[in-house]
Amino acid sequence: MQGHSGAVYSVSFSPDNSQIASGSGDNTIRIWNVDTGKETRKPLRGHTSEVYSVSFSPDGKRLASGSMDRTMQLWDVQTGQQIGQPLRGHTSLVLCVAFSPDGNRIVSGSADKTLRLWDAQTGQAIGEPLRGHSDYVQSVAFSPDGKHITSGSGDSTIRLWDAETGEPVGDPLRGHDGWVWSVAYSPDGARIVSGSYDKTIRIWDTQTRQTVVGPLQGHKKGVYSVAFSPDGQHVVSGSEDGTMRIWDAQTGQTVAGPWEAHGGDWGVWSVAFSPDGKRLVSGGHDNVVKIWDGEVD
Repeated sequence: MQGHSGAVYSVSFSPDNSQIASGSGDNTIRIWNVDTGKETRKPLRGHTSEVYSVSFSPDGKRLASGSMDRTMQLWDVQTGQQIGQPLRGHTSLVLCVAFSPDGNRIVSGSADKTLRLWDAQTGQAIGEPLRGHSDYVQSVAFSPDGKHITSGSGDSTIRLWDAETGEPVGDPLRGHDGWVWSVAYSPDGARIVSGSYDKTIRIWDTQTRQTVVGPLQGHKKGVYSVAFSPDGQHVVSGSEDGTMRIWDAQTGQTVAGPWEAHGGDWGVWSVAFSPDGKRLVSGGHDNVVKIWDGEVD
């Protein structure tokens, strides 16, 4: 699906499987109809610099975005209008955003090395910044029960946080020897998958904090994005090498791919399963959004 004039850094399915949001280096967000591949409205404009992350609210009515302009924005998906004023608090690029499962809060991660929590209704920051990483916070995710947050960083670690108090939970998860670009919870919250610039993927047990599957090797360059399938059986990955793969989350074996997904110097920036698991979406450095069959035989 073509329309962006800059790299597509982030893609996200709506909860009802009907729409895809994409955030781009052209400073815009676009909303696409999954079945037709057509845009559902004019591009969402408001950020003054590159859009690095987009995330639908659990009810699909709102969208959160994070940008190089150091702000977050909330959008009405139906009208395409901004909701309130930009959310300001980070002192550098906002690289990642995610809604809580109940839709009441948003977590963001920034190049200022912190995470912040926000009230999704008022747009007000909740508490102080979450500090612990020593480099950019590249990826954030709420656990399915909303009690914890995980983050991946340029410091090569993954951290867990108490979503209520903002306090770190235990020691960082260590194993990668490159930037951790992407983290995601399994649907049951028992595991975390991470993708790193060290070209590998790891699956961690959230209780033991140990790698239980991996490191998964196969990509020839850094892994920018990873996601669990809705049934928790598979992981999809997108890489700087331009390819995507689907892995068995239990054995670590490649079950689909690699297939060439996006060209350009930086390949595949973002991947996601649809909520029903039937499709995949990807965004890349070639400015294009693509939809794939997500079902594995």
